[in-house]
Amino acid sequence: MTLVAGVDSSTQSCKIVIRDAATGAFVRSGRALHPAGTEVDPAAWWDALLLAIADAGGLADVAAISVAAQQHGMVALDDAGRVIRPALLWNDTRSAPAAAALVAEVGAGEYARRAGSVPVASFTVTKLRWLRDAEPAHAARVAAVALPHDWLGWRLRGFGPAGESPLGPVLTELTTDRSDASGTGYWSPRTGQYDLDLFERALGHSAFLPRVLGPADSPGATAAFPVRSPFPGSQFDGPTPGSRSEVPAGIVVGAGAGDNAGAALGLGAGAGDVVVSIGTSGTVFAVTDEPAADATGTVAGFADASGLFLPLVATLNAARVLDSIAGLLGVDHTELGRLALRAEPGAGGLVLQPWFEGERTPNLPDATASVFGMTLASTTRPNLARAAFEGLLCGLAEGLDAVRGQGVEAERILLIGGAAQNPALQAIAAQVFDRPIVVPAPGEYVADGAATQAAWALTGERPAWPLALAARPAGDFRPVIRAQYAERARHIR
Repeated sequence: MTLVAGVDSSTQSCKIVIRDAATGAFVRSGRALHPAGTEVDPAAWWDALLLAIADAGGLADVAAISVAAQQHGMVALDDAGRVIRPALLWNDTRSAPAAAALVAEVGAGEYARRAGSVPVASFTVTKLRWLRDAEPAHAARVAAVALPHDWLGWRLRGFGPAGESPLGPVLTELTTDRSDASGTGYWSPRTGQYDLDLFERALGHSAFLPRVLGPADSPGATAAFPVRSPFPGSQFDGPTPGSRSEVPAGIVVGAGAGDNAGAALGLGAGAGDVVVSIGTSGTVFAVTDEPAADATGTVAGFADASGLFLPLVATLNAARVLDSIAGLLGVDHTELGRLALRAEPGAGGLVLQPWFEGERTPNLPDATASVFGMTLASTTRPNLARAAFEGLLCGLAEGLDAVRGQGVEAERILLIGGAAQNPALQAIAAQVFDRPIVVPAPGEYVADGAATQAAWALTGERPAWPLALAARPAGDFRPVIRAQYAERARHIR
């Protein structure tokens, strides 16, 4: 049996899944936590990756590995390969004014034409402009800019600062892939090239950018080094007893991917499939033959990890909406779902606009959440619980409308993410969306997509692994839910 490994380095944690390259059969897995916050020292991701590898029993029998990770995060490196400052993550909205300035300078339509998307605060290009303006001394030191998966793959191959890596700070060995490059705001899915004018407009000077690989390409292989933390006081400062103590040399490394492209690859999403993912953020995306270029900025015209394209809408507020209301009501997610299903569709007129941490779609980085329609009759625990589910899902349904507006045909919705396993969310989703819904079995689909990519890089052929389904909620579309949400929302945009 030939084994491959896929990594999902997400906002909250690092997961690794090891599978049989031929059949996709699950073999083993590991995980480790990431620190909270909207800016993180990349060393914490490296530490978590090594811990996850050890937790999975090591890589001694693994032939190939690939890393998918959260998109947009700005990893700024100096000419010695050192991280200049903590990486700003996708959900750090301090760069919202920088985004507005860049769009004003270039024009929304021109930006969409050149980069496939109109940048908002989450995009790397806006964080570079913020760095130029807020921390000019740091900006002046930038010799290369990488994304989270770029940097982790570079480190796996043995590169990094002198004294922390076997091969040293060779910046020209940084690589990325189409999907992650398309989230920077300075790479064009249409042309397949960096737009250096957009990059330099943001940072203020030129710097090295990772070489963009194709879906089946490999930048090289792993280098051997001990599984030890590169900084003291971390969650993992030595080999776990009974685990492998080294990352072996010679494991083929795949091109890597952005997290949503990784999920699409892991799901085997094809024409007619729209993926709705409910995690820390919410996303709606589809695999298409043609690139999108939405001048309104609602749909990001990303590339995918298979050589095609991935029009995508993202929301900042997703599963944590349920966390917040469950905490307010003093219940867990299971009981929150039971409460929600006791209320009628529409929650008696109670509407939650769940912009707890600003919002990306619509682009309102300073927005806050609101509750509408509170009367003595409507203000009940069941109605508030249902309003949480309905508000979360209505935001995603608006995203689906926007993706359809780019010519995407939605024949079925693949509902994924931890919250998707909640029976109440499944039932209410069938009332909010007007298309058939399927819920894949619980899984680490971003990591599975990376494992698919690892197998592709190893064999030269994309594997076709089966997809198990957990549920098919019966269609029960209730227009009242979206109608009252839209009526309330339009007054505060």
